[in-house]
Amino acid sequence: MWDKPTLLNMTANLLFALSVVVMLYAALYAVVHLPIFPLREVKIEGELSHVNRDQIKLIVAKHLKGNFFTLDLIKARDAFEKLPWARKVSLRRRWPDKLEVSIEEHQALARWGSIALVDTHGELFHAASGNSDLPVFYGPGDGVIEVASQYGEFGKELAVANLQIANLMLTPRRAWQITTTNGLVIELGRVEMNARLAKFANVYTNTLAALNKKITYADLRYPNGFAIRKPVEVINLNNAIKKQTGAVS
Repeated sequence: MWDKPTLLNMTANLLFALSVVVMLYAALYAVVHLPIFPLREVKIEGELSHVNRDQIKLIVAKHLKGNFFTLDLIKARDAFEKLPWARKVSLRRRWPDKLEVSIEEHQALARWGSIALVDTHGELFHAASGNSDLPVFYGPGDGVIEVASQYGEFGKELAVANLQIANLMLTPRRAWQITTTNGLVIELGRVEMNARLAKFANVYTNTLAALNKKITYADLRYPNGFAIRKPVEVINLNNAIKKQTGAVS
């Protein structure tokens, strides 16, 4: 090897190049970690109703370590996403000393039993809510999105009769039950739920509401009509409804 000057020159050049690269990296590392690039501003963006200033200050103090270059954005984002009402968080550096944090909050749609809240995307989250008017959903663990979606559809049908949903239940067999805010329990079954509910809402508006009598239960699972129950008796309205509006299926 020592009698091959060309190979020696190539080796020397390679070692010199490596040493220059190492020195440049060390110099850059040292400069980046100097306290001359501090984060001076954290700007929070988003329409926030539940995430408060004290929570943000705590995260900034505990989890935003390092300067403009060395801050770990992934760890910082994870810290913000642990806030109970934070659904989605994104972070971005803004030269020379700013960090922009965009927070999207969950929008509560309902309660999932007594264990969680459901947002408008059909996602479960755990947070405290002082809104006692939220409806309550019940269902199997894989049915959250399905229940949230049907809540909107059923709500539109019932709005025709000026009824609102207080509880919505999906059984493991995929049968539906609605309890309205005035205490009416509606059995929908597993098929043609929207059509059945639409016909019931129409009859309720045009006939049942005019009776000025409290109805506690309506079973819509009959093929050609439905049954209702007052507090002390059950009335089958199939024949009366057929005469006025035609068969109700």
